[in-house]
Order: sequence, then C-alpha cells, then structure tokens
Amino acid sequence: GGGDVLCHHEADMPQQTCACELLKAAHNVVSANANKQALLLDYGAGNVRSLRNALKKLKYDVTDANSPADILSAPLLVFPGVGSFGPAIELLKKKEYAPYLLERLQEGKPFLGICLGMQMLFEGSEESGGVEGLGFIKGTVRRFPDSLGVPVPHIGWNTVRDANGAEVVNVAPGLDVPTPRYYFVHSYRAVAEPENQSDVALTCSYGNTEFVAAVAPTDDVRAVQFHPEKSGALGLATLNAMLSPADGAADAQEILSSMRPRAKMTSGLAKRVIACLDVRANDSGDLVVTKGDAYDVRESGESGGVRNVGKPVELAQRYYEQGADEVTFLNITGFRECPTEDQPMLEVLEKSSENVFVPLTVGGGIGGVGKSTDGTVLSPVEVAAVYFRSGADKVSIGSDAVRAALAYYERGERCEGDTSIEQISEVYGAQAVVVSIDPRRQYVADGQEAPFATAEASRVGPNGETTCWWQCTTEGGRKLQPLGAVELARAVEALGAGEILLNCIDEDGQNNGYDLALVKQVKDAVSIPVIASSGAGSPGHFVEVFEATNCSAALAAGIFHRGEVAIEEVKAAMENDGLATR
Repeated sequence: GGGDVLCHHEADMPQQTCACELLKAAHNVVSANANKQALLLDYGAGNVRSLRNALKKLKYDVTDANSPADILSAPLLVFPGVGSFGPAIELLKKKEYAPYLLERLQEGKPFLGICLGMQMLFEGSEESGGVEGLGFIKGTVRRFPDSLGVPVPHIGWNTVRDANGAEVVNVAPGLDVPTPRYYFVHSYRAVAEPENQSDVALTCSYGNTEFVAAVAPTDDVRAVQFHPEKSGALGLATLNAMLSPADGAADAQEILSSMRPRAKMTSGLAKRVIACLDVRANDSGDLVVTKGDAYDVRESGESGGVRNVGKPVELAQRYYEQGADEVTFLNITGFRECPTEDQPMLEVLEKSSENVFVPLTVGGGIGGVGKSTDGTVLSPVEVAAVYFRSGADKVSIGSDAVRAALAYYERGERCEGDTSIEQISEVYGAQAVVVSIDPRRQYVADGQEAPFATAEASRVGPNGETTCWWQCTTEGGRKLQPLGAVELARAVEALGAGEILLNCIDEDGQNNGYDLALVKQVKDAVSIPVIASSGAGSPGHFVEVFEATNCSAALAAGIFHRGEVAIEEVKAAMENDGLATR
C-alpha cells in the first residue's frame, strides 16, 4: 500500500539485522519506480497470488497469459511453476503453451522461471513416474536420494553460491550479497553436469550434495529453484534485479545498504522460527487471533469469552517484519462442512499475502469432501485449490489425516490414492501438504504394556511414571483416537505428506518448553521435516529443541502475541548458540 511501513523491531538489539529497516528501504524503492509490464503464465496450479503481489509491490503492471500468442509477444514473461511436474506439464500441453514457451526461450526473450518453472526447462523429471520437460537445458531432474540422511522435501531458508565460491555472491545482474539465503521448497532437483555447466548461475548445498539453484542460459533468460517472492525483502530485491537488470540492481542495492550486519553470519539450511495464529470467530462474530491453554481458548471467570490477542492480518505483517520465517494460520472455528465458503478466512489470506513475503500455511477443516450450501460437492483438491489461490503456500490437515492413517493400517499399510493427503500431494506436491498432529500424553505404569510406541517421558507422571506414549486426537483435541503419534507420522509420510506440525496438548500454553521426548521420537521415525509446537516460553526453549531433536522448525504463538518474547530475541539466542539462522 501507500502508507508507511510500521516498525515493531526491538531498539535494544543493535547488532541484529532489522527486517523492518529492509522493508522500509524496499518500500521507498518501489514507491519511486515507474510501472513496468510483466506477463504471468498462470496455468492454474498452486499459489501464484504471492508472486502477483510481489510484482505489484515492485511496481509491475501484471497481466495473465490468455493465449499461446501472448507468450511470444510479451515484453517479459514470468513462469511460476507450482506443484507436481507431471500435472504441470500436462496443463501446459493442454493449453498448447509448451511449443510457444520453448520458442520464446530459444529466441532469448526476457523470461524468469521460478521453482518448477525452472525444473520444466530441463529434459525431464523422475517425478510423476518420469515425464519429459521442455528440453531447453540438458539434464534430468531427480529426487533427493534417501542416502543423504536429510529430510525430504528440502524446505526452508538455505544459502546459495556462485561459480566463484566467494562469501559475497553475485545473485543477479549487478547485485552482490554476502551469504544470501532464500526460501526453498522441493523434493526434486537438477544437478550441474558438463552438458549444462555453462547455464548454471547459482548452486546450493543440501545433505552434502550440490544442486542447481539458478540458471542463466542468456542475459535475459533466467530461472531459479528458490522462491524470491517468499524470501522476504532480499527476495524482492533479487526479483527486481533479475527482471529489470538496467535499474533493478541499483534499486536492490539501496535495499541491501540498509542492512546492519548480524552478530554471526551462518551458512546452510537455517532452522526456522514460525509464528502461529489460531484464528476463530469471537462471540460477536468477528474474526480474531486467540490463544488457548491446553486448547481452551475461553477466558476464565464469568465472561468466558473467546480470548482475543489481535487481528490476524495485522499480526501476520508484524511477525513478518520482525523476521518470522513462516506464518501459520490455524482456523479453529466453523465452516467444517465446506471451508471454501469461509470468506473471512479467505480474505485474511488474500490481504496477508499482499504484504507478507514469507510462506503462509493454513489449516482447519481441510481434508475429506466439502459440501457447499448449494449442495455442490468439492474434492479435497478443489478445497485446497481455493486456499492456494487465496495466498496459501501449504495446507495443514488434522483430523482427516488421522482417519486416513487408520484406514492405511486397516488396509495392511497400503496406499490406494483415495485420501486427501494423497490427492493433494499428487497435484501440488508433497511439500504443499502439512499434517498437524494433536496428541495427549498417556503414562504407562511399570510392567504395563502400551498399545503404541513409548518413550521416556519429558515430565514425570502423576503417580511417578517415567514412560509414556502419545495418543492422537481429532476435533481440536476433544476426541481420543486409537492411534499413537509415531504411528500417525509414519502413515502420513507413506501417504505423501511433506511435513509434520507436531503439537502437544499437555504443553500447550504452559511455557515450560517443548515436549522434547515427543519431538525426538517422531523426528527419528520419519524422514520428512518436523515442526515442534506447544510449550515455548523463552528463546532458550527454541535452542533446546533444535539441539536435542534436530527438528527443522519450531513454532510458537502466545509468547509472541503477548509480547513476552520477540522473534529477534529468539534468533539472537539461536545465532549465539551457533545454529544456522536467517
């Protein structure tokens, strides 16, 4: 918008990079730019709203490709590939875009591909059973091998390097950045080979293997594996420099000049700090952010009203400005039959994506079959599509994931393609599907057998028990299910989930720290990323869970909402401990 960018940064932390300063500089740059033209190749898959908003923020007039001829005539084409390789290629062919896109590339007309939009430039991919690509760049896109011993998908903020291997990296024409870190989310990657080496501009390391982070076959044809539109102010600066080399680099340098050096510069995949907003309607019908204790969101006493800690759009932007690596919205109110009719929640996503350029996840009522008030039945893919088009990058599935896991075990651990996890993952990729697990601790007395995997408890039980297991729940923690947290995690990974959001009802709102035993047990049981949630009360709790469990991310809500801990304080503690931090 045209107003001033608000700063919520803590003034007593002078050595930390202030995200607010970066955002103010970006705001000043884009406010001064004259509008430019960009054609967006939106073929109907995934979240392109965020890219559209990023281009608008950079003062581009954005139009959509409506015909194959548009692809050839546009002064600048941006191709935001989102989802799975096979369905994306099929959509391009169905719309008859593929040959025109290849012709544009061969003519060297200005082009930027993002994520899957880069992968589809290669000859093919192992994804979707092996599919041919456009063949503009030599090589095949392959899955990260399990032998690397790292979570797949590769999700999060990782550093890139150029051919020189220097600490200061040339990320775009005229734009040199020290230890640049961007947001990646993918399970498949291209690698540099003798046949494509001259096209590779940037690389990234994950699991001790190098993969292609960006290509630049010509000065005007570029593509990146990371998401600049989801990489904060640095991402916007990079996007501007890549799209408009003549003036974008100078504008980007103005943004970067406002950065103050961090206390420690770290490289590699960063541990993520995620701000969570539990959103529901209060008793007056207004959508608010709330926070519960053990999932109870109502105030104690006579009023008993829904606890209100702020407005969702304002809080999302505040946490983005403070440096949150992701923002998660969990819709804990109505519209369970058909969340696509929850217009207030969709508007929260739409408005947040206008100014929040980090990944957004939304959960609540997603999964199963939706049914609108007019009787229209919507598949899980159609329900997810509405959220993606509204600005979400990932959807979080809760209760329906438990039902899917129970069916999976009843079938003898077979995947039959009929669950919401499988269907959404097939179309949008595993990285778009998060499963939220809501377990309660169940203590086991000495000599007693437990129905599911046990571990040494983080907290001693009421009768001195030291062993426990964690029982899964549905319906917001209200209904216990015959399934353990570890068993649920293994099942949803097999079904195609790309990430696990691991809560603990017993620790929710207690500020005593994460349930380390639970997080470690689940993390060790699966190969996909795990987000620790519930119980954070201090910056040290984040450091503790990362060191004790090696989880990929940690989420918090109440301590941020109440202003007890700032996100910058958390990151300062992580840096001081030597953890890779954005």
